[in-house]
Amino acid sequence: MKANRKVKVATLSIVSNSVLIILKVVAGILSGSISIVSEAIHSSMDLIASIIAFFSVTMSSKPADKKHPYGHGKIENVSGVIEGLLIFVAAFLIIFQAIKKILHPSEISDTMVGVGVMLFASIVNILVSRILYKVAREEDSIALEADSLHLKTDVYTSLGVAVGLLLIWITKIRILDPIVAILVALLIIKEACVLCKSAFGPLLDTKLSDEDEAKIKEIMDRYCDKILDYHQLRTRKSGNIKYIDFHLTVREGLTVRETHEMSDDMEREMELALRNTNVNIHFEPGKDPGPEEEAVCQCDKPDVGEHR
Repeated sequence: MKANRKVKVATLSIVSNSVLIILKVVAGILSGSISIVSEAIHSSMDLIASIIAFFSVTMSSKPADKKHPYGHGKIENVSGVIEGLLIFVAAFLIIFQAIKKILHPSEISDTMVGVGVMLFASIVNILVSRILYKVAREEDSIALEADSLHLKTDVYTSLGVAVGLLLIWITKIRILDPIVAILVALLIIKEACVLCKSAFGPLLDTKLSDEDEAKIKEIMDRYCDKILDYHQLRTRKSGNIKYIDFHLTVREGLTVRETHEMSDDMEREMELALRNTNVNIHFEPGKDPGPEEEAVCQCDKPDVGEHR
């Protein structure tokens, strides 16, 4: 069901981008505006990104198999990196066209047609990007989040182009057109940097956020009556699955059954707190403090910062 939901919103992005590309190309030809053409280039990259997102969410939802025992989740991260690189390409194409326009200026006509198309594109992208972002957050999908960022940037750039065209219509200063296009490209480059960073991290098995690890620590702290300490916490993420493993030193006299039940309880609580978790716990036998020792649970100061 979740896979179908992600595929449906990815399909919506493909359809909306296709329609907007056609409108922007027509408006760019009619007006002769390089900033509108730059937006058509940007939307073309958005379309490619949407197609990549469509295939990545379809493939990443496949269950683990013999060849891929950890599942196919990282396909979404690869997709996010590719989408980020495509944004860089789009930005440099826009800058190249804008510089040509500065060196060889030309007349701009039908500016109001361009303004209308840009405003329409902004409204469509606002609606679609919100839908994509909502599903991306609920399903923890980096591919859909990347696609949402594409469209969100398209909103700002389309509005920027519309404002630029209005200023050209009012002031008759034609050089504003390529200048606006370059500003659009700079915004796109910033987006690409953020996207590549968030998508590339999980490919290197970067740990979960400090907030997520704090939740893990909080859950383990609840079991101080059964454990002496916890250590060697290691976390990573693959697609939307969070992998957590750590060592627990259990109190003396705890049976195998009791240890297993405690493990199940911890896993359930972590799933509720973080969603889509895969927890691996290594148990170690411990010795309860004697009467002469300080009978304090050592999990108040665990070695959770050690990642190796």
